[in-house]
Amino acid sequence: MPAEGVDSTMIPEDASKTSKTTIALDAMGGDFAPDEIVHGAIAVAGPSLHVILTGRRAEIERCLAAAEDSIREYITVVDAPDVIGFDEDPVNAVRTKTGSSLVMACREVAEGRADGVISAGNTGAMLAAALFNLKRIHGLKRPGLCAVLPTPGKPTLFIDVGANSEVRPVHLLEFANMASIFAQFVLDMKNPSVGLVSIGEESIKGNDLVLEAHRLMAASPDLNFYGNIEGRDMVRNVVDVVVTDGFTGNVSLKLMESTSSLIVEEVKKAASRGIVAKIGGLLLKKQLMAFKDSIDNEEHGGAYLLGVRGLAVVCHGNASRRAIASALKYTARASEQRLISKLEERIRTLGDVARL
Repeated sequence: MPAEGVDSTMIPEDASKTSKTTIALDAMGGDFAPDEIVHGAIAVAGPSLHVILTGRRAEIERCLAAAEDSIREYITVVDAPDVIGFDEDPVNAVRTKTGSSLVMACREVAEGRADGVISAGNTGAMLAAALFNLKRIHGLKRPGLCAVLPTPGKPTLFIDVGANSEVRPVHLLEFANMASIFAQFVLDMKNPSVGLVSIGEESIKGNDLVLEAHRLMAASPDLNFYGNIEGRDMVRNVVDVVVTDGFTGNVSLKLMESTSSLIVEEVKKAASRGIVAKIGGLLLKKQLMAFKDSIDNEEHGGAYLLGVRGLAVVCHGNASRRAIASALKYTARASEQRLISKLEERIRTLGDVARL
């Protein structure tokens, strides 16, 4: 039975009801840990999805008291006494706090006890721990952080949103191919289209990085390359996959998140100003709620680190139990679809170009 506050209708169905996937979940990562994290696990744990919770055992067990025995048997607790804070240096923290909940969650995957890892903790530490423990796919230059944007109509994938502030053209080619695979096999998008962020739609627009990346993507045989897109096209479903460097991507993502939140807040305020506005708000309540759901960034759980030899997901620091539950389900689906093997195969097909 889903935990209180989690709408099970918003969580994707398992691709397979008979296979078992195990996900390691950092129970101490996030603003509302461990309560929201543990309740997210309780919402979706079952015969086909086992969850390993890493963190301070006493705190986790307190939260697990709400779980029914039929659910509790699919959740394992691994005691991890340390916690990496949001204000700590990521690399140093990962190296020195080897007993932290985040590092131990990654180790569960590295040592074969879990198929994927999820954390809502320090993003930089999660990226470092995933790289140190899971390693890169053979032949890949740079992993990319891929977010699923809740754009109206259908989701849009956005890569890179923060893993690499400086990139080369071949890195953007790798990002495009990996996100395309994710879109196809995890989100069921047929022949997903890929757009490259630039200052103009024409192929001659952009800096040297964009110009060369455009040439490489256009020549990539397995990529459905749309061409350049501008900033205004990122959230208009012009393409299925948006590709840019991590600096631009991170700034853009945070701007989009704050703008969508501001719109919802201002609509609420406007609907409460006076009797006429309140009546109009009541009449539009159903439509406004549908709009709010269509831009809800918790529906897909978090951002996916594509390019390491294991499934790794970074959730927002203020992730709720619903976001955690969604991340668990989508990570399980990625495992069932053998996403890592498909990514490895695609990177091999890039040949010498991807190894420049």
